[in-house]
Amino acid sequence: MVLEAALVVMLALIAARIYFKWRATQRLRAASWDQQIIERLRSRGYAPFTDYPVDFFLALPDEPACQAVRARLEPEFKIDVRSMEGDAQLRFSLHATKTMRLILPEVQALSRRMTALAAEHHGRYDGWAA
Repeated sequence: MVLEAALVVMLALIAARIYFKWRATQRLRAASWDQQIIERLRSRGYAPFTDYPVDFFLALPDEPACQAVRARLEPEFKIDVRSMEGDAQLRFSLHATKTMRLILPEVQALSRRMTALAAEHHGRYDGWAA
């Protein structure tokens, strides 16, 4: 009985460690994705202290979600909303454009902001492009 309890505790600890490692890997992957894109753009001639139009993409479920996100992002961003076909749950694509410098901490902060905003409205943040 004591051996079984110890085994259950050990398995729970292993499962918790795997879960927390997985979450850390997911956060690192998102951070490294922004870094990889910026490095790729810089290798193509993008200068770090030049302003560029940067497009952020969110998939949202309905028009009220689009309006709520628009209200939070304007006037900082120029917003364009289009309906999408093929996804029964996320039927709208919100495209937010901002002119900015491609500096990693700033892009990462905006990616976190867009991820939280999309999740708050039951949507998905699909990344950015410059």
